[in-house]
Parts: sequence; C-alpha cells; structure tokens
Amino acid sequence: MDAQAPHVIWIKRLLMWPLALLAAMTALFFLSAWIGSSIPRNSDWQEPTSGVEIMIETNGVHTAIVMPAISAQKDWREDFPIDDVLAPNRPYTHVSVSWGEREVFLNTPTWWDLSLPVALNAATGGDGLLHVSHYIRPAPSPDHRKLMISHAEYGRLVGLIEREILPAGERAVYRGYSDYDVFYDAPGTYHIGKTCNQWVSDTLADAGIKTGWWTPMTGGVMKWVPPYEGN
Repeated sequence: MDAQAPHVIWIKRLLMWPLALLAAMTALFFLSAWIGSSIPRNSDWQEPTSGVEIMIETNGVHTAIVMPAISAQKDWREDFPIDDVLAPNRPYTHVSVSWGEREVFLNTPTWWDLSLPVALNAATGGDGLLHVSHYIRPAPSPDHRKLMISHAEYGRLVGLIEREILPAGERAVYRGYSDYDVFYDAPGTYHIGKTCNQWVSDTLADAGIKTGWWTPMTGGVMKWVPPYEGN
C-alpha cells in the first residue's frame, strides 16, 4: 500500500483535534458532575420520623418533586387546575412538579429524543417551563422514592415552587406527554449551570434538605434520596 501524502496525514490530524477536544470536554463534564453531586449541602440534615411525605421521581432524563395535591399548607389545584389536563375527572391525590427548558421538555420525553441542536440551545440558554403531572396514589419504586420532610421544610418548599408559577393570565398551557400532565410557561433561563435536575436539588437545598451541590444529571439528585426498599 502506498504511503499517504504528507498533506493528507496533516489534514487527518487536523480533523482529529475537534473530536479529541469534544471527548475531553465530555469527560470533564461527567467527572465534574460526579464530583459536584457528591458534595453535600445541608450535610447535617436528617430525615424526620414524621412530617410531610413527598417523593423524588426520575424518568432517566428529568427529576421532579411529587407532593400531596391537598394538605393543610397548600392546595396545588389552585395553581395547577385539574381542568388543564385532558383527563380531569380522576381522583388525583398528588402533583409532580419540575422546571426545565421549553424545547427539551416539549420534545425530549426520553434521552433517545434529544437532538444535538436542542441540546446546544438548552446548554447556552433557553426559556423556562414547568411540567406538572397529576397522580393517583403514586406507588414507591426505584424511580419514585419517598422522602419525609418536616412541616417547616415543606412550607419552605411550597414557597420556593410558588415563585416559579406565573399568574394564569400570563402563562400559556401546553399539552403534556399523556392525559394527566401539562406544561406551563415559567420564569427563568435554562443553561448548563441551571438544568432541570439542578432546579430540583436547588429547591430541596433551599428548603433545608440534604442534597448535592451540582447535579446536572438525574443520578446526582437521586443519590441523596433514600433508596427504594420494596414492599
């Protein structure tokens, strides 16, 4: 086989640099995410024996906070009307709330649906969106983990989430993935430092609950929630 011309070798080497840089940046991102998510906030927090039971859920892409639809401290139906979903006549007991980037939320129900243009747009700045699902007695599972918090912590959690809710006249409503969920316009700008999963951990941390510092991936959030122990 003839030896390749020097200019061909040079071109191949030149083309390898962007790939090598991309691989290095990807590796650095995952390493920093693992390290950042392993550093605790509210490190002395302990789960109380009584209070308000919430859940932290994941679908492998996004995490969300699941709360009682109605409690002494909050009736979430006032902010998230049942009539906004396609199946309003069910006996819903809980709401799941998460915040994220508009295009990612609307067009990326799973990792397989994520396109490079959508990912790049989200990483550099995208519009905020709330995702709200209504559940009927959600069962604990590896992807729906129970977490007991105090009434005071729940009160703070409610207040933090309320800050993300625009008045009904100032937000659009978008159809969800199924007949029991919906999306709402929300304030804030999504970027690589403020992802959907970071929003969950920031909200928990600001309410006084133990979680990681930087949690762009779902695993960084879920590692701080007690594991599912089965029936």
